[in-house]
Amino acid sequence: MDISTPTFPVHHSTLSLDIEGHKTEIIISSYEDHFLVIVTQIGSMGTILHARKEEGVSINPTFNVSVTFGKRDEPMLVACARQLIEFIRYKSI
Repeated sequence: MDISTPTFPVHHSTLSLDIEGHKTEIIISSYEDHFLVIVTQIGSMGTILHARKEEGVSINPTFNVSVTFGKRDEPMLVACARQLIEFIRYKSI
């Protein structure tokens, strides 16, 4: 992953990869208390999802993912978002 030079107050990482023949861009912006993750194969944002860590006493937190804007009938988007946020959480990007 290419971590950009902090020339802007928001630290961010970018990644470009091929997923089943589709160029996929991933941008992760790290703020003080949250992350903004943009994943696109079309060069713009489409469906916007929101992931929130569930409060509790568990050592391994779980995340509630909901659609804020866009396709609400795509359970695969929610599943992918949950896996992505858990990966980011454990890698401490």
